[in-house]
Amino acid sequence: MFTGLVEALGTVVAVVPEPPGVRLVVDAGPIGREAALGESICTSGCCLSVVRIDGGTVEFQLGPETLSRTTLGRLVTGGPVNLERSLRTSDRLGGHLVTGHVDGLGSLAARVAEGEWVTCRFAAPPALLAQMAPKGSVAIDGVSLTVVDVDATTFGVALIPHTLAHTTLGRLAPGDAVNLETDLVFKYVARWLAARAPT
Repeated sequence: MFTGLVEALGTVVAVVPEPPGVRLVVDAGPIGREAALGESICTSGCCLSVVRIDGGTVEFQLGPETLSRTTLGRLVTGGPVNLERSLRTSDRLGGHLVTGHVDGLGSLAARVAEGEWVTCRFAAPPALLAQMAPKGSVAIDGVSLTVVDVDATTFGVALIPHTLAHTTLGRLAPGDAVNLETDLVFKYVARWLAARAPT
């Protein structure tokens, strides 16, 4: 479990084929030096297990499901990734509850700069948009954000300068794909209501 508050930007050192998956090697800096084997690290929205550590470099194994259903299959050497270690029960919950299980892909539809802030609109599948509400939470590439508004095909978020500077979201261009995870509480409530609906 995570909070969606990115701790650091990592850099992809290598993407090594390991059929049917790949081994992802990331320079995680201080996070890597403090990591433990088997630890979960949210990597651009995906919960991954550390399988090897070398100084500040950590390695993950990605299977076909992760590669096909997330943006991690598109990572290249030198590219940035958002990193967050798992939540401890003693931590403050500054963002929202994030599992690191990607619900689907979205894409940046529009980006409008307003002074130092940037308002972004993301296209997303209808099933995911139905799980969003204004002032609700969404994780985009592992970053906890507040939904500004939702329409039939897109939703909007406002990015403050800190988020733009310290996460991968500041580097997005229209058309870029992102990992989306909708609010965990909303999903459980929707499931409960569906189970109680008369058939």
